[in-house]
Amino acid sequence: MSSSLFNLDGKVAIVTGAGRGIGKAIALGLADAGADVVVAARTAADIEATAEEIKAKGRKSLPVPTDVRAGDQVSNLVEKSMAEFGRIDIQVNNAGGSFMAGTMDLSEGGWDAIVRENLKSVFLCSKAVAKVMIDQKEGNIVSIASIAGIASYTPCAPYGAAKAGVVNFTKTLAVELAPYNIRVNAIAPGFIATGGFLQLLSMEPDTGLEVAGDKLQVTGYLERIPLNRYGKGEDITGGVIYLVSDASSYVTGQTLVIDGGLTSKLA
Repeated sequence: MSSSLFNLDGKVAIVTGAGRGIGKAIALGLADAGADVVVAARTAADIEATAEEIKAKGRKSLPVPTDVRAGDQVSNLVEKSMAEFGRIDIQVNNAGGSFMAGTMDLSEGGWDAIVRENLKSVFLCSKAVAKVMIDQKEGNIVSIASIAGIASYTPCAPYGAAKAGVVNFTKTLAVELAPYNIRVNAIAPGFIATGGFLQLLSMEPDTGLEVAGDKLQVTGYLERIPLNRYGKGEDITGGVIYLVSDASSYVTGQTLVIDGGLTSKLA
């Protein structure tokens, strides 16, 4: 297969949650593949740093502070991207988050907050950018789901439910937008050892977690992953580049699982 199939020269991408972790890795990877990248997150300093790294690679970048849970801010993100670049070829819905809580200990507000951040944000960003892509008659949307959306996830039920919603929304939107030559796919990462992930779990790279009541307990988990390691942000980047490039021109409505074989072992 020719490497030109993965070439993104001349493409413009938006990546949400691009200030750190998986989002930052994706933004930098898209720049390496040739794309100019709009980087969005709530913390301006983080995305400004990401933008500088992208520019150091010889690509253009625009940081736009954005809360993707708010429709007016998402509209502003798309408007500024269009004003700067005149087109949007790629949208990566990466922003999201969670906290650990058993279902019986979770408040209504806690449920709403997690679903809003992980599912409503994908709806808002996808709809806003799809309007541009429909006019262009082409585009690619990739949403970062999770293996929590395709298997039970006892540490936080609304997170798993929201990510399952992302998987289903991906299928539906792919069918709706196919007539406009817009492809819509998702990626379901497993345990990716970003700084935020390790901090959240208070864990070292060779450990895992269990939940006992409302208490988190760090336990051995690595041996359950067939590839015997936690993932890196760069492991997700390759999947994104595949899904937004010509290499996957006949792929839409799919969720690519990148988890070191964990869900295959659990199935």
